[in-house]
Amino acid sequence: QVQLVESGGGAVQTGGSLRLSCAASGRSFSTYDVVWYRQAPGKEREAVASITWGTGNTRYADSVKGRFIISRDNAKNTVYLGMSSLKPEDTAIYYCHVPLRGDWGQGTQVTVSS
Repeated sequence: QVQLVESGGGAVQTGGSLRLSCAASGRSFSTYDVVWYRQAPGKEREAVASITWGTGNTRYADSVKGRFIISRDNAKNTVYLGMSSLKPEDTAIYYCHVPLRGDWGQGTQVTVSS
């Protein structure tokens, strides 16, 4: 079983930046696609960025395109989500997910104040 642990969340002002990390333990997830999701209060969980395991192809939700960057370091068994130009609407709990295995992390809170 892969255990995912997110970190790096926090409180920032509009326009600020954060880098989230998703570290896997238990076994390598270097051969799996990974997706970052977020869930804001009262809203459904939504996918914001994904990265494939082989070519490292990335995809982004329109709402974060140009501001977020997903990357992975397979040697460290970690996937990152770099977030810049943050807006109050980015406030949410951010989770990493391995779709093929159904693994989820516990989430990390991001709060952006205006």
